[in-house]
Amino acid sequence: MSGVSGANNEVTPQSRLGPGPQTPHSTSREARGAARHGFQDQQVRLPLVLTVEEAADRLGVGRTVMYALVSSGAVESVRIGRLRRIPADALVAFLDALRDCQRGGAA
Repeated sequence: MSGVSGANNEVTPQSRLGPGPQTPHSTSREARGAARHGFQDQQVRLPLVLTVEEAADRLGVGRTVMYALVSSGAVESVRIGRLRRIPADALVAFLDALRDCQRGGAA
């Protein structure tokens, strides 16, 4: 043997790999705490304003297209300090205007 003797010093494949994968039933500490306090039925709170990248992701467009929509004024944006943010409801308003335009303007 190479200096390792006894069952206590054996290295098993599991110990080399670290802890196994989490089961589908395992939850995070925050989720367990929320469930314990009765918050599991509350909806996830969405932010009031989004970054340009987050807004692009929600619309399913690229970042460059989103910046073009913001700079053209098609999508409302606000400045918060030095940051450019898009109100979440501005995306809904943009989609509503886009739908109206495609329907021929009839509401």
